Amino acid sequence: ENGTGCVLSSSSEFPEGFFTPQERRDGGIVIYFLIILYMFLAVSVVCDDYFLPSLEIISECLGLSQDVAGATFMAAGSSAPELVTAFLGVFVTKGDIGVSTILGSAIYNLLGISAACGLFSSVVSRLSCWPLFRDCLAYTVSAAAVLAMISDNTIYWYESASLLLIYGCYILVLCFDIKINQYLMKKFSPCCMCFTKAMEENSEQQPLVGWREESGPLIRPQSRTDSGIFQDELDYSHLSTSLHGLDEISKDQPSVFTMPEADMKRILWVLSLPIITVLYLTVPDCRRQFWRNWFMVTFLISAAWISAITYVLVWMITIAGETLGIPESVMGLTLLAAGTSVPDTVASVLVARKGNGDMAMSNIVGSNVFDMLCLGIPWFIKTAFINTAGPIEVNSSGLTYTAISLICSVVFIFLAVHLNGWKIDKKLGAICLVLYLVFTTLSILYELGIIGNNPTRVCGN
Repeated sequence: ENGTGCVLSSSSEFPEGFFTPQERRDGGIVIYFLIILYMFLAVSVVCDDYFLPSLEIISECLGLSQDVAGATFMAAGSSAPELVTAFLGVFVTKGDIGVSTILGSAIYNLLGISAACGLFSSVVSRLSCWPLFRDCLAYTVSAAAVLAMISDNTIYWYESASLLLIYGCYILVLCFDIKINQYLMKKFSPCCMCFTKAMEENSEQQPLVGWREESGPLIRPQSRTDSGIFQDELDYSHLSTSLHGLDEISKDQPSVFTMPEADMKRILWVLSLPIITVLYLTVPDCRRQFWRNWFMVTFLISAAWISAITYVLVWMITIAGETLGIPESVMGLTLLAAGTSVPDTVASVLVARKGNGDMAMSNIVGSNVFDMLCLGIPWFIKTAFINTAGPIEVNSSGLTYTAISLICSVVFIFLAVHLNGWKIDKKLGAICLVLYLVFTTLSILYELGIIGNNPTRVCGN
């Protein structure tokens, strides 16, 4: 009657809960909250013990810098839940869950995770100008492409193929990242102070990297002197303490069943012992010398575990939100957005606490770029190979506001980092938190129809 369509309830995308609605209201909701907290703990264990160590070794073998590793492998692994969600939305539920989940969580990824990195990190991380500019530009282009495609509510094969082409160009830029970075620093250093500072830091640190040139060649050339994960020293390669404080690879990693000494860590270790046992039996620990060459298997299996845990987490959050009577629009923009981005949040905070700001920020923005690819892959497979007769139908209501929000959030995060002196600290975290709350509040008011004229209602209500 009001001319607006309805959206399916979020719970329709998941199995039914193991309690009836009345049982949940009578106290069963507590079980759901306990499962939610345990899933947070499980994601933390997977990221800290398996996902990030495998990423370190991949970066070492490929000679990747922090920001490139964060924008590629780290972003792809931590965004695995979004890829699964997009495939479910295209091939299983036949709905817009993929589009709504990915676009709806984009602001949280940019501002919410940046706030978490600043507020929960005890160290101040320095940032480089070029990686953040590169990733923000790539995300703006990919987001604009997606929004242009769904503006007419249809997706054709050549439109989805253009998404894959954009991501391919992004990867190509990353392959020549060093040369592009050096060219831009020389070109714009007279008029841009951040490039000037980067050149000064490079010139100061260059002797530290090349001091062994006379005695023999290095094992592996560094991609960028100010952001390499691995360093070469005393004729052997060892893992940098930048992420986990691991010693040289000749010294084996302690067993995951070794009880920590600190009381709080000991409590968390006991609680997570079932998770540790299951992961120990299913995922090779590439930190140990015996499994070191299995790092790609570790990366893939840990990404699969992250997807499975995130699915359960979002499932529990959805049912808990419905039990508490939280509106669907509020759920999608807050709890569900944060739930699907838990792997990105945990991984970014872990590396930010070790001082790797470039990797954390590149993961935050790069995961959003990968999310756009997550939409392109299932769209292209369906339109080019499965259903070639016609395009995919999508719902683009609220597209204008979404476009403005995405572009503004990218601009604001770049300006906030620039005005903060290119570092991640608690001040930047507070600024991002305020911006995130403002954007979320405006989005909720728009979805509820309080501002604008496009209220969203749940089908059947």
